[in-house]
Amino acid sequence: MSITTDFKKQALVLKALAHPARLAMVDQLQKGPATAGDLTRLVGTDQSTVSKHLSVLKAQGIVDDHREGNSVVYTLLTPCVRDFFTCACRVLGKGG
Repeated sequence: MSITTDFKKQALVLKALAHPARLAMVDQLQKGPATAGDLTRLVGTDQSTVSKHLSVLKAQGIVDDHREGNSVVYTLLTPCVRDFFTCACRVLGKGG
């Protein structure tokens, strides 16, 4: 059995989500748009690191951004990731 292109693409999406800081940012973005500054404060790290995390999420089509004045605002493009969080909680035995 060969690994299909679809499985490879799905693995890239999962890899993009496979970091605690990125999970926290996606969780926050489920509640609504947030600025890069908001997400930097949430994660508690420097802005360049948060920017790299957001680039990973954006490259996989999970988030998008736009400029509002001096701020960059991020939006969750794929609210279906809520299903992933629910599934992960079930695997961990924490309901969901």
